[in-house]
Amino acid sequence: MMEKKKLVLTFPHDLLDKPITYHLIKDYDLIVNILKAKITPKEEGVLVLEVSGKKTSVAQGIAYLKNIGIAVEPLIKDIKWDKDKCTHCTACVSVCPTDAFTVIRETMQVVFDRDKCIACGLCVSLCPYHAMEIIL
Repeated sequence: MMEKKKLVLTFPHDLLDKPITYHLIKDYDLIVNILKAKITPKEEGVLVLEVSGKKTSVAQGIAYLKNIGIAVEPLIKDIKWDKDKCTHCTACVSVCPTDAFTVIRETMQVVFDRDKCIACGLCVSLCPYHAMEIIL
């Protein structure tokens, strides 16, 4: 049975140079999609990943991460899009790093694909009509 999870990984500084995603792919046969990464040398790293694979492989991969000292949390933030407040100005389309917001050119209507959203919040801060909000 296949499973897909969005995870937030926090790395201590001594693991920043380790091939973590390589091991998830090679050793646990997982599909890894890096959604967001922030690494500060000699401090820590934060990586937002979407991992998918067999349910047992996902569990084993998460156990591996925790065993080597990486904090693993589910990505629980989500973006709520209020279609009624949206004027389809397309401001969100230009800042969305994952193309979760797109525009249908024929009708100039904005469309939101929740599966592509990484809840980065760029659209929330930019929307002049407050049509998006972060749900914790």
